[in-house]
Amino acid sequence: MKATGVVRRIDDLGRIVIPKEIRKTLRIKEGDPLEIFTDKNGEVILKKYSPIGELSEFAIGYAETLAKTTGHIACITDKDSVIAISGAPKKEFFGQNLSPELEEVMDNKEIYKSSENNEISLPITQNDNRERKFNSQVVYPIVSQGDTIGSIILLSKDATTKMGDVELKVIQSAAGFLGSQMDI
Repeated sequence: MKATGVVRRIDDLGRIVIPKEIRKTLRIKEGDPLEIFTDKNGEVILKKYSPIGELSEFAIGYAETLAKTTGHIACITDKDSVIAISGAPKKEFFGQNLSPELEEVMDNKEIYKSSENNEISLPITQNDNRERKFNSQVVYPIVSQGDTIGSIILLSKDATTKMGDVELKVIQSAAGFLGSQMDI
């Protein structure tokens, strides 16, 4: 654990304010759920909660199935990072923070299909630059109880591939299924 040097008092309602600098660094936004842990030494640990992260092993298997079925690279994300990848080197994506552009697509519950935006390549992770890495992309948000909790992404580097209605329906079904699993 790393000390920040910040000390806060608990108010009369039992609340404590997490400083803006820490929220910004950890990418904690208003309304984000935090999980609370305690240990034997009396420490209280707050961790950003990822509902879809609970399904990470399931998501890995689902990404592998999507990649085999479609022949494309398949990614599953929570709101912050890639939690499952199949069909591409894991180190390039797995655990990487999402790009602000992808976060905006997810926050707006948009469906993104690159064939409609041929000149633009949506960066997936923060490490991506705007160079065109993928010829075709499709992104579908995973929604549970009205909130976006992640996304499913299909990517192709093949110059002749264009994502169409079939790919869109496949990831729409996958996103609907994963979202419904969180409702249970």
